[in-house]
Amino acid sequence: MKSIIKWLLIFGGVFIVLIVAAAFIIPKFINVQKYKPTIEQKITQATGRSFSLGDDIDVSVFPWVGVKLTDLVLGNPEGYKEKDMVSVKNFEVRLKVMPLLSKRIEVKTFVLDSPKIYLEKSKNGKSNWQGIGAKPDKKPDKKETKEKKSSSDQGLPIEGLQVKSFSIINGQLIYVDQKTNIKKQISDLNLDLANISLENPVDISFSAKIDENPVSLKGTAGPIGKEPGKGTIALDFVIKALEELEIKLSGSVKDPVASQTIDLKVDISSFSPKKLLAALKIDLPVQPKDPNVLNSVSLKTHVKGNLNNISILDSLLVLDDSKLNFSALAKELNKPNLKFDIQLDEIDLDRYLPEPPAKDGTPEKSKTGEATSNVAKKKTDYGPLRKLVLDGKITVGKLKAHGARVENIDIHILAKNGIITIDPFGLSLYQGTIASKVKIDVQNNAPRTKVMLDANGIQAGPLLKDAMQKELIEGTVKTNIGLSMIGEDPDMIKQTITGQGDLLFLDGAIIGIDLANAVRNVKAKFGGEQVTEKPRTDFAELKIPFTAKNGLINTKGAGLMSPLIRVLATGNVNLVKELLDLRVEPKFVATLKGQGDTKQRSGLMVPVLITGSFSSPKIRPDLKGLIGGAVDTEALKQQVLGDKEGQKEKIESVKKDVKGQIKGLFQGLTK
Repeated sequence: MKSIIKWLLIFGGVFIVLIVAAAFIIPKFINVQKYKPTIEQKITQATGRSFSLGDDIDVSVFPWVGVKLTDLVLGNPEGYKEKDMVSVKNFEVRLKVMPLLSKRIEVKTFVLDSPKIYLEKSKNGKSNWQGIGAKPDKKPDKKETKEKKSSSDQGLPIEGLQVKSFSIINGQLIYVDQKTNIKKQISDLNLDLANISLENPVDISFSAKIDENPVSLKGTAGPIGKEPGKGTIALDFVIKALEELEIKLSGSVKDPVASQTIDLKVDISSFSPKKLLAALKIDLPVQPKDPNVLNSVSLKTHVKGNLNNISILDSLLVLDDSKLNFSALAKELNKPNLKFDIQLDEIDLDRYLPEPPAKDGTPEKSKTGEATSNVAKKKTDYGPLRKLVLDGKITVGKLKAHGARVENIDIHILAKNGIITIDPFGLSLYQGTIASKVKIDVQNNAPRTKVMLDANGIQAGPLLKDAMQKELIEGTVKTNIGLSMIGEDPDMIKQTITGQGDLLFLDGAIIGIDLANAVRNVKAKFGGEQVTEKPRTDFAELKIPFTAKNGLINTKGAGLMSPLIRVLATGNVNLVKELLDLRVEPKFVATLKGQGDTKQRSGLMVPVLITGSFSSPKIRPDLKGLIGGAVDTEALKQQVLGDKEGQKEKIESVKKDVKGQIKGLFQGLTK
């Protein structure tokens, strides 16, 4: 027995000596260049592309199995601009032999020096990478496929992996599309992977230039484990781009193949979107009014979830001087089911909007009727909205838009089964408040909308001046409106709008017309004196109740109460045909009382009829109404002319002047 063991040891020792000797001697005596044509021929047959190797070929066997090749070139097919599709200046890999016996792979070095890949799509749409490789003679056997899948599920067929250095140096990738004349290029690509193993994190360093714009990534990833695609992979990266953008990414990915669960924190440091787009040679979609905006943006967020649920937590977006805190949850993504909470401290949207076009008096040309009709005929698919489940909250501290300033915006949006409700929709503006509720029903092909609006204490003068740059009316506004409508385009909405409401202005004035002063200053108007003050009609109360049915608005009961004047307005406004049919009846009375004065007064009646279209209204005196009206001349003389007797021609001139002022006011309102 001892002799057998002795001979086995001797035999094993000799075998090892022979292996070592062969490892050192074979490379010295074997002419590797002899096999170069065969290698080139086999690769050419396998790829369908010409292939060539440089003359500098080095092969080692022990203790490292090593291969060093130079000038590898894979050619392009005929008809492409570049001769070579892939070229590599140097390639070297060194693998240790003995650990292979225990299913351990130890790589000393893997270097790809100056690889260049050229991808081109010709004008006929064919790409140079199409058709690489021999086509399989037969379809893979289903049994073999199942066996491969089952074996892959068991993890890697190795016990360990250790790669000291993996490098790609000075790489280049070029993509050219001859049909669209697009060229993209990645140059100066360098990738270093260090300490690659199954048990420890891998150090990653990457840098490149994308169309001459520098990008880089540094950090760690892993460990990947013995069963890649399973377990938890930690990530910790810093990404930089264009010397302007820096993104820190940390967290983990769990079961990348199966559940694909992520838990990542993203921190984007403050950067300038203007400079970033300029580096990319991209113009801003619109030029903002304020040149100092879009100079500072940062984002911090925490993203968790998988393919079925995504959560965004503890997020902060800073845009210039504005801060936006938000969180969101998305689940049942086939619906989807969404929930969000957005809190914005303040923002001035006017700074980000473009300058309005200069008005030269020439009306803007509208699109052709054919284009408009095509848009109107296109049906909206409300299917996604019918499936949508939504619960969203939006609060804004201060907001400015189109000159108007709004505060304390509070919005709550709910959506389920095709019914979208916004309740509340509240805000504060100009010393007053608005509380509204909106309900949109898209269960049918045409959406049905209901709007309830209550406003109280709003100062109309500053609001209109800021929002419209016009001085039309002053006073404290109180309103209660309820409307319903069907449809999504303006024409259908106008045909179906139905409801009622009232507008009430207290202690204000109509700017641009002075009915009372036309009576008070008869002497100034006809005696040569000039009136320098801007005309206005002060009032204690202006009430406009209305009803609407299928696009026809009735203003019965609208009236203005002011010292020396009462104005009643009745009639209809046809939104469908855009026609007016109104009668405005001002009465100059011998009293200075206004709000709360309900006593019937007599005076000089100057009725006015407003008819015609919205774009070209016609305003004329109602002569029949004027003749039939009662005139208390004595009271009028005492209040306006004092002890002097008024002259008929002066009174008629006053009527004419009043008519002109009313017409001017109405034109101002419709502009």
